[in-house]
Amino acid sequence: MNIENIKQPFIKIFPGDFSGNTIQRNTPKVLFSTVDPVGFEKPELITFNEKLSEEIGLGKFEEKDLDFLVGNNLPKNIQTYATAYAGHQFGNWAGQLGDGRAILAGEITSDSGKKTEIQWKGAGATPYSRHADGRAVLRSSVREYLMSEAMFHLGVPTTRALSLSFTGEDVVRDMMYSGNPQKEKGAVVVRTAESFLRFGHFELLSAQQEYDTLEKLVNFTIDNYYPEIISEGSQKYKDFFESVCKKTANLMVEWFRVGFVHGVMNTDNMSILGLTIDYGPYSMMDEYDLNFTPNTTDLPGRRYAFGKQGQISQWNLWQLANALHPLIKEEQFLEKTLNEFGDYFWKSHDNMLCKKFGFNQLLDGDEEFFTNWQGLMQELQLDHTLFFNQLEDIDDKNYLKSHFESISYIFLDDKKLAKIEDFTNTYKARLERNTISKEESINLMKQTNPKFILRNFLLYQCIEEINLGKTNMLKKLTTALENPYEKNYPEFSVKRPSEYDDISGCSTLSCSS
Repeated sequence: MNIENIKQPFIKIFPGDFSGNTIQRNTPKVLFSTVDPVGFEKPELITFNEKLSEEIGLGKFEEKDLDFLVGNNLPKNIQTYATAYAGHQFGNWAGQLGDGRAILAGEITSDSGKKTEIQWKGAGATPYSRHADGRAVLRSSVREYLMSEAMFHLGVPTTRALSLSFTGEDVVRDMMYSGNPQKEKGAVVVRTAESFLRFGHFELLSAQQEYDTLEKLVNFTIDNYYPEIISEGSQKYKDFFESVCKKTANLMVEWFRVGFVHGVMNTDNMSILGLTIDYGPYSMMDEYDLNFTPNTTDLPGRRYAFGKQGQISQWNLWQLANALHPLIKEEQFLEKTLNEFGDYFWKSHDNMLCKKFGFNQLLDGDEEFFTNWQGLMQELQLDHTLFFNQLEDIDDKNYLKSHFESISYIFLDDKKLAKIEDFTNTYKARLERNTISKEESINLMKQTNPKFILRNFLLYQCIEEINLGKTNMLKKLTTALENPYEKNYPEFSVKRPSEYDDISGCSTLSCSS
């Protein structure tokens, strides 16, 4: 790989702590601290994303490159660092946070001029590890690697994964915070993104009243990642905030489209570029439930439940607005922009639902139709993804029983089947109002509704196999997630089997790594 082409422009521009000290502490007035990966004696490559490597300019993998993939024996051109940020966690100000398990190698530029940051996750402690060891276990690393790639191929903005490796050491974790820590295999993921900047980076500088550095960071972000913004002065920062709001709203709509629940939408987990970032206790939704949260830490309040992700993203944007206020200085503009967020989000959300149902445009009465659909889905516990797959051929006279019994998580008696029949009759009547052909409508559905989603029970099976030294399911899941709108593995396109209902990691998880 062309690791000699990796640079560190960020640390040449912003104030940092160059001591290399990994003692966990506050680092006021700096945006990063240099820190070396801990190093591992017996690493082993599990999988490598060669297509991504070629795309970003790293090139092909050779055996000697395993050292780089786990942070060992790095060349002199790579000065590694962790960034400092702050954030609101579960609605409360948490103060300084930072890259506790992530260490940046820097940035590479492809032949086409595209810039990509490269980062290890699980390569050792940093000043921001908050009394933790900076390691990661296989379980969370497999989930990060596979899900970030699954989201990319679904068409959802996301960070991506370059490699997954065993570290050769055990890591002790209490998976469910139950007072029962266990040894688990350690692993490192190399992940990439155009930028890993978060709302929290801007919150940190504003909270510390480092307004000159805040302005420099905003200008850096605009110059590198928002080239469409060409205005000057305070208008430049207004345009930036509006763009972040739209990117965030668009991301939330995409999460709703595919049924993704992040699980821990703290402001330090919100990308300034509108990317899905930090794959922790997430889940793709099985049975439709607006109140579903996959994060046990989020119970019982369910702040980050599936149906609340739009409003939580708006709340997070309020915190970003507060952080940017010293530059924008116009409360009325910020309030207006944030109030308009809801209108933009819901219009985009409803247009997205139109495509899922095969409607070519939003018509009067559709909002009521969508509300009734949500009620039906929730009451009958129908599988979110499989429901839309079944809608593609509802003209089959036997569809009611054969189609919908197989995708419900409860028994459908005659009364419940009658409710489905009423709904599908209403749906057929609505399709008649389309101004496109039936074939065009079905094609719209096929382009919008995936056949394959990476469910937690599939991840659980894959992790169990890798722990046993097997990679067959990993390879199959990789093929499936790269082609999510095709049904390559029908055995994966099924609802969660009942035997996985109460297994930790198959429905809910904790924030533990």
